[in-house]
Amino acid sequence: MSTPVTTASPSASAPSGASSKGAPRLRTPRKKHTPGRPKRSVLLTVLTGLIMLYAVVPLVWLVINATKSESGLNNSNGLWFAHHFDLWQNLHDTFTYHDGIFGRWLLNTLLYVVLGAGGATLLSILGGYALAKFNFPGKRAVFAVVIGAVAVPGTALAVPTFLMFSKIGLTDTPWAVIIPSLVSPFGLYLMWVFATEAIPVELLEAARIDGAGELRTFFQVSLPLLAPGVVTVLLFTTVATWNNYFLPLIMIKNPDWYPLTLGLDAWKNQAQTIGGDVIFNLVITGSLLTIVPLIAAFLLLQKYWQSGLAAGSVKE
Repeated sequence: MSTPVTTASPSASAPSGASSKGAPRLRTPRKKHTPGRPKRSVLLTVLTGLIMLYAVVPLVWLVINATKSESGLNNSNGLWFAHHFDLWQNLHDTFTYHDGIFGRWLLNTLLYVVLGAGGATLLSILGGYALAKFNFPGKRAVFAVVIGAVAVPGTALAVPTFLMFSKIGLTDTPWAVIIPSLVSPFGLYLMWVFATEAIPVELLEAARIDGAGELRTFFQVSLPLLAPGVVTVLLFTTVATWNNYFLPLIMIKNPDWYPLTLGLDAWKNQAQTIGGDVIFNLVITGSLLTIVPLIAAFLLLQKYWQSGLAAGSVKE
């Protein structure tokens, strides 16, 4: 008789410790290397570098040429310094030219920013908080109006605004620039969205149960939580008001009420005119002085902006 031969499996014949070592292990499949991935990363790096150069080179050109006199602008490379460093003389000439009109333009711009951008930020905070935390009839209609106002460019409303202000006699006055600057549909929408996520409803209910009124709840509970959104809206409205050109152009005719944008444009046109007494180094130095406050504002407020961007990134 033939005896059947049985072959023992490796797991059965080997000890338990050896079987665990000798058994094949399951390996997770490795990600296949795509040949096009390094090329895409290099392309993105190159594009980022080009965008950075596009943003930085004009600023570098402005800083370098603000240190040159009129002859230095004509006799030197635009991206390198001249033999004589004339920045302090240019600053002196800029602030003393035409009885110090540049200082008047700077104060006008600060007035428009404080009243216009500050008022727009305040209205955006109040309106966004109310729309986010209160229910009332017509809320959907308000949402549609806000979204439609965001989509409408400001230049399309400039001529109707001018006609309306001319009827009530406010043209050629500071109010012709301040009042339209108070309306910021984008700021209102941004605060609406931010307040919806940043302020828990349970926190408001707890404050009301403890006996706090609506004003006290807003100022002591809600407003500290809205600080990153407030800073963001304030930066957007400040930049928009500071760089506003078209609205003052059609509203203001008196040079004493010009903002910096309109005043520097008048200097540039005067310098290009044959026989004009304004020289280009004053225009360049004034342009540098115009952007310094905006850069300082972004640097001083960036920590609040970064905290706003990080809000909600950690899920409890």
